[in-house]
Amino acid sequence: MTQNIFIYQSNNMGINHYFSADPEKRAKFIFNLIAPIYGRLDKYVESGFEKAKSILKENIDIKGTTVLDIGTGTGAWASVYSKAGAKKVTGVDFSEKMLAEARKNHPNIDFFYSDAKNLTNIDDNQYEIVTSSFVLHGTKRAERKKILSEMERVSRKYVVIHDFVGKTPIVIKILEWLERSDFVNFKRTFRDEMKDFFNHTFLFKVGKGTGIYVGVVEQRAEDK
Repeated sequence: MTQNIFIYQSNNMGINHYFSADPEKRAKFIFNLIAPIYGRLDKYVESGFEKAKSILKENIDIKGTTVLDIGTGTGAWASVYSKAGAKKVTGVDFSEKMLAEARKNHPNIDFFYSDAKNLTNIDDNQYEIVTSSFVLHGTKRAERKKILSEMERVSRKYVVIHDFVGKTPIVIKILEWLERSDFVNFKRTFRDEMKDFFNHTFLFKVGKGTGIYVGVVEQRAEDK
């Protein structure tokens, strides 16, 4: 089994990174900047996941599973799985400041630095459920493909994406414009993007412009 080695990277980033042509530098700057605010709002954010948690529990057996949360932020989405009975939950993110808030808010969950597009520090099929919440819409289609490929690789059973679907409230639209996300194209094409990796996919609408996309991981020949 590959040892999990997570390398710390400096987060000394200035306002120039917001205007960078590199979307990853821009995203890191934004999330490091807002980390303290999100840290204080963590319990409120988690409480907003109650309906999503109910839908998850109705459709996926979470109890006793191992879960990896990609782009975990302050850990609110990871905590949903922990409280739903998962045996072990791990969260990864590329923002050390977000991870610092996550460790304070959820000491029962393991949090590490890692890049969602390149999870080389995680073995194939290591987790039964690999998930993310409001992460993939912020990336372009080519980046989403890399992330989905990695999520599928390290999962044994399910890949679960909690993100936008349908009509988005105007306030959220403004925030997504400031973030320069790809949420419009995400909503238009993501179901088809998932079909490149999963033969069986499902979409459960949560409400208020959000939903849960599920990809069922096929059993690999070496695991049969």
